[in-house]
Amino acid sequence: MEPAALLALYERMALIRRTEKAAHDLFLQGLVKGTTHLAAGHEAIAVGASAALRDDDYVFATYRGHHHAMARGATPEECLAELMSRATGLCGAKGGSMHLTKAATNMLGSYAIVGAHLPMAVGAAWSAKLRGTGQLAVAFFGDGATNIGAFHEALNLAAVWKLPVLFVCENNLYMEYTPIADVTAVPRPAADRAPAYGIPGEVVDGNDAVSVQETVARLARRARAGDGPALLEAETYRHFGHSRSDPATYRPAEEVERWLKHDPLDIARGRLVEAGVPEERVTEADERARSVVQEAVDAAKNAPPPDPREAFTDVWADGGAAWRT
Repeated sequence: MEPAALLALYERMALIRRTEKAAHDLFLQGLVKGTTHLAAGHEAIAVGASAALRDDDYVFATYRGHHHAMARGATPEECLAELMSRATGLCGAKGGSMHLTKAATNMLGSYAIVGAHLPMAVGAAWSAKLRGTGQLAVAFFGDGATNIGAFHEALNLAAVWKLPVLFVCENNLYMEYTPIADVTAVPRPAADRAPAYGIPGEVVDGNDAVSVQETVARLARRARAGDGPALLEAETYRHFGHSRSDPATYRPAEEVERWLKHDPLDIARGRLVEAGVPEERVTEADERARSVVQEAVDAAKNAPPPDPREAFTDVWADGGAAWRT
């Protein structure tokens, strides 16, 4: 990868990391309502994958989707304002932390129901195939979703119809508080199951943005060529607990220490050194990220609350099926 492109990946990850830290701090200050599911430690997956996608490709994410939204064009200000229930939020304060969506960039949502978005990604891929657009649908999900029926249904239908969809499992070893290995019969909860549906299943270091980018680019080319879906299991680790109410004391201290030493930002910095990028340019990237996030925090704090009348927009008036007729 060219040094400039690598530096851009690093800066995007640094921006996401700082935004997550800001969300954490704002939550502790009582300015973020509800809970938050932070993704510090996962940045390389969303950023690396997005670098391999076209602007018109479709992306679906889980409730731990802040990094996917920002990787696909959402700004820190939009995201933090949404978490703080401000009118300037990404969804006008209607979505909150677990439902970040930016349809203008085909980031078609974060979903609180585990695995629910996988069939949606299959539908988007089917639409792209019918229209002949060459678009790809990508569904990011956690390891816990591999034990949900929707995961298996989505893989099966995608394989039967040979759809241009890429399933990306972010395996951080824990499904909420339970080790995935304790409740799953195969070592690789996603990749080991893919062959049963005739789908290639690969494993990648999810903390190395370059490895993720290169693998997704290859699988995307395959899908666009008409060879059907693929599954990528990206091994990673969350720095925080499942949610802000979770101290994550169930994780062994030595495991946490080992994974913190395998930080995505540190790996990217190492690659930048190998590529001969001067240290001052990396420092400048860090400073730009810090400045952008600080401005985002200030803007979100000063943004107005949503107009109560907006609560009655973007909904089905009858709450039922009358819209169909």
